[in-house]
Amino acid sequence: MITRRRTFIGRSVLGALALTLGLVAGLAAAQSPARINILVGFPPGGGTDAIARILGERLKDKLGVPVTVENKAGAGGQIAAQALKAAHPDGTTIFLSHDHTISILPMLVKNPGFDPARDFVPVAGFATFVNAFAVSAGTPARTLAEYVSWVRTTRGGKGAVGIPAPASTPEFLVKVVGDRYKLDLVAAPYKGSAPMMADMLGNQIPAGIGSVSDFIENHRAGKIRVVAVLGKPRQAALPDVPSFAELGVDGLEDTPYYGLFAPAGTPAATLERIAAALAQVLDEPKVRGQLTDMGLTVGYQNAAQFGKTVDSYSRVWAGIIKASGFQPQ
Repeated sequence: MITRRRTFIGRSVLGALALTLGLVAGLAAAQSPARINILVGFPPGGGTDAIARILGERLKDKLGVPVTVENKAGAGGQIAAQALKAAHPDGTTIFLSHDHTISILPMLVKNPGFDPARDFVPVAGFATFVNAFAVSAGTPARTLAEYVSWVRTTRGGKGAVGIPAPASTPEFLVKVVGDRYKLDLVAAPYKGSAPMMADMLGNQIPAGIGSVSDFIENHRAGKIRVVAVLGKPRQAALPDVPSFAELGVDGLEDTPYYGLFAPAGTPAATLERIAAALAQVLDEPKVRGQLTDMGLTVGYQNAAQFGKTVDSYSRVWAGIIKASGFQPQ
């Protein structure tokens, strides 16, 4: 009797253990998508694309699933955002984006085809960055003051400044700089930073505004010159370049963000697993070094923290855009 009872208990324990292991395996499967596709709203070769490929390569190892980067360039990330909205909410599709597509573009376009607050959920934030003003090597200017003087004396006070996307933060910055120095500066929009950079390197356009990561390698190589960065402090990656605040240009202190987003309805457990893997990747000295060298300030934020960052930034720029008198197109 005792032997039979022990046998029954043993079988019951084994059965319960097997059931538990099955549930755990099922939960793990639910948390781990079979693959991950990272959408990027800009062409290959630009700063955002490079960031996505650095993180994607390490996320692949951390999550143990294939991770690919898909460039859906155009309209300042609008096409990629629309693709994210249409994606199945199972964690297989996420969007690596900065502030423009999520916070700025919906306030500038009447029908962007997506509503970030309704259609997306934040996964995690991983960095902040600043925009920068750069001049091409064909321009004699080596400082912002020299650029201003050059435009006044040789261009009649008029100049074109490249920007990575229309109706973007850099477009507003062109207006701010023009107003500050009483220049007639016109924003020339491109389909991403890579084609803008190509024209700057070819001296087809004398100046551009974009993220530090867009400019830093060519600045270091002497092919272009970054003459000012946004914010109050200088950037660690560009210690020789003054900030606009140093130069007396106020109102450009707010810091844009980078992060991951997923379609609304994606299981929380799946998002948490991806976010945890991202946090581990950001702890790697090599990855932090790569991102820092690109001009990013690396800092992990979980979904709740990152959501607050996005909301705060969006409110700030809503005020700036309203004050500018800009009308959605």
